Amino acid sequence: MQLSLLEKIGFSFMLAAWIAWGSNLIGNALVHAEPLQVTAFKIEGGSGAAPETAEKPAAEQATGGSDVSALLASADASAGAKTFKKCKSCHTKEKGGKNRVGPNLWDVVGRAKASAAGFKFSGALKGLGGTWTYRDLDAFLASPKGFAKGTKMSFAGLKKPKDRAAIIVFLRSLSDQPKPLP
Repeated sequence: MQLSLLEKIGFSFMLAAWIAWGSNLIGNALVHAEPLQVTAFKIEGGSGAAPETAEKPAAEQATGGSDVSALLASADASAGAKTFKKCKSCHTKEKGGKNRVGPNLWDVVGRAKASAAGFKFSGALKGLGGTWTYRDLDAFLASPKGFAKGTKMSFAGLKKPKDRAAIIVFLRSLSDQPKPLP
């Protein structure tokens, strides 16, 4: 008996359908699923309260709740200058320095947010208002996108609180009249 190409293709599809149907019958015969009495899973050990992170301010969430004040007292500005090398490709630090991809950082501590002359800030930073406090700088350096959702700054952040404190002390030194430490 000679089969044409179309008959061979049709037979292949029919055979595949029978194998799938037979596998389903065998699988259902071997596995007996029992319906759940309650259509939810219990999570043991939970208190039922909402997580605390939802109530924390953005600054605390970004830094993990670390207290920058304690670290600033022992931070080293020269270590901050070394860490600042990560920032040099986008920021300048000289008095009257020009803006690059990021704004000039001379006298940034205590300066109004999104206020560097000649730099076009994102709406996220413009909407924050206020001045750059030590705590805000710590939160921003920990996670720029976590502190100001929608910021144009692509830097992922500094994870180590010691590095953030050192860079903040260094930024503080970039001023004719450095702001007092907290």
